[in-house]
Amino acid sequence: MKIAVTSQGNTLDSQIDPRFGRAAYIIIVDTQTLEFEAFDNNENKNAFKGAGTQAAAMVCDKEAEVLLTGFCGPNAFKTLEAAGIKVANDQSGRVIDAVQKFKQGNVVFADVANKDGHW
Repeated sequence: MKIAVTSQGNTLDSQIDPRFGRAAYIIIVDTQTLEFEAFDNNENKNAFKGAGTQAAAMVCDKEAEVLLTGFCGPNAFKTLEAAGIKVANDQSGRVIDAVQKFKQGNVVFADVANKDGHW
């Protein structure tokens, strides 16, 4: 399974970026092999508006089934939900630790956004 994790850096040892749409990187991780690819989110990070929905579209394009992040706004959440991507908010620490927590079934999936738009 592929999952997306917002990150402050481009490795599995990087800290989770609490912002979804404006995260520095979005890392796509294969949960079985732990192979990953880090995507620079600079274009969305610096966008005037629509950062969350653009990041959500990218996560969808990369075929992730789950997003692990700190905060996800309403427009991004609706976009992810429409694409069938589950969102686990309130994640913190290192990316690898969040992935392991997910693999152990220790994450709670959100049913609503946990942040107002335009952080």
